[in-house]
Amino acid sequence: MKNLVVLIAVIVWFSFVTAPATFAQQGGMRKGGGDWGHGSSYGKMYNPKTVETLHGEVVSVDRMMPMRGMSHGIHAVIKTEKETISVHLGPEWYIDNQDGRIEPRDTIEVKGSRITFDGKPAIVAAEVKRGDDVLVLRDKNGVPVWSGWRKR
Repeated sequence: MKNLVVLIAVIVWFSFVTAPATFAQQGGMRKGGGDWGHGSSYGKMYNPKTVETLHGEVVSVDRMMPMRGMSHGIHAVIKTEKETISVHLGPEWYIDNQDGRIEPRDTIEVKGSRITFDGKPAIVAAEVKRGDDVLVLRDKNGVPVWSGWRKR
């Protein structure tokens, strides 16, 4: 009986202490998806006025930390007819939980905001198409789908 009480106490402790903290670290409980939110310094880099669509082949897919203190994100490098450019997709915890993976040698279409990042051109992706699959990452104003809320 004593073991059962200890087990229940551990489960209750985990449910109310550990699980919510882990969820919050992944951006689930913080407004705007945490450090990846629309209102963050990084999120404000998305500019609907600079949105364009690129077609190209994926050269690589890697983890990155866009800004100091942010959680890791995923970016792809794509080669178009005109350039090779980094495409910022979103937080690792979100991208890793989506169906389908973007892999090197995939041919994709990316719609997103052209920015300058670390002195180089980059795209903050709003939508990525691969064949018939579409990964929607942001709305037309650049609000990330992982935010879970929108200012109205």
